[in-house]
Amino acid sequence: METMKQKKIAVVVGGPSSEAEVSRNTGAAIAKALTTKGYAVETIELVPERLVETLKEKNIDVVFNALHGRYGEDGVLQGLCEMMGLPYTGPGVMASAVGMSKVVSKCAFQGAGIPTAPFAYYFSAQGLDYIADDIGRRFSLPVVIKSSAQGSTIGTVIVSDASDIRAALDEAFRYGPAIIAEAFLDGEEFTVAVMDDMAMPVIQIVPSTGRYDYYSKYTPGVTKHLCPAPISPELTKKMQDLALQVFHLCQCSGVARVDIMTNSQGEPFVLEINTVPGMTATSLVPDAAIAMGLSFEDLCEKILLEASVGKF
Repeated sequence: METMKQKKIAVVVGGPSSEAEVSRNTGAAIAKALTTKGYAVETIELVPERLVETLKEKNIDVVFNALHGRYGEDGVLQGLCEMMGLPYTGPGVMASAVGMSKVVSKCAFQGAGIPTAPFAYYFSAQGLDYIADDIGRRFSLPVVIKSSAQGSTIGTVIVSDASDIRAALDEAFRYGPAIIAEAFLDGEEFTVAVMDDMAMPVIQIVPSTGRYDYYSKYTPGVTKHLCPAPISPELTKKMQDLALQVFHLCQCSGVARVDIMTNSQGEPFVLEINTVPGMTATSLVPDAAIAMGLSFEDLCEKILLEASVGKF
């Protein structure tokens, strides 16, 4: 029987997404880790209309999905691999599409009784005047306005003054026709990775800038990851249980990361699920794995060995 080390693995990166550079950094780290482990790896830059041809030309056997955002997290790459019969890492089409859409995922959390910050969703066709007025009526300030289909805090604005709502809507709608307005939670930020149906140690995120934005996420040394988080065993278990609930609700596989915020009373609320979490030098999942005694190379290998087709 052919082993994984006899197969040709494509680490797919980049593409037209606004998160392409993060994806390339993730892919470079993964490719290096797998090469160190003795796997035959080729990094492929995503050119959407040529991907099928490229995978065939290079005789690829397995796809390691390192794409962030469009095509990689929304179910498109997953559907392509399913049709080609190519094993791929991470979750399937449905889990990816649900996780990518904050509108759909937050409605799913709410329907399943999973605590999430109070929210409303809007579409550009409703008109900016109506949306701005409705947000002003529904929410007290500050309010968070975010694109429905972006990660890495791209297209996310915290609005503290009503006169800034229109500008925040313009920014969020730059990235797609759907947005979320969400009550601002004034507690701490946490994240919980789930792998193999097991919740990893909780990480508390402490940015020195006070905000966990794109700069804080990807600039080394700007943000501290406290792992395991310095919280009570009860709150730790509650957050890990929430992460598992979300993972199961979305029918995920592989590794996913669930982001959580607390309010001023210390109660946890789920923000979103990341079905293709970052794997760079400043990323969260590798930190959680290290806290479990799992090296970055071992983590990448574990994700690779679970590549398959036939997922939801």
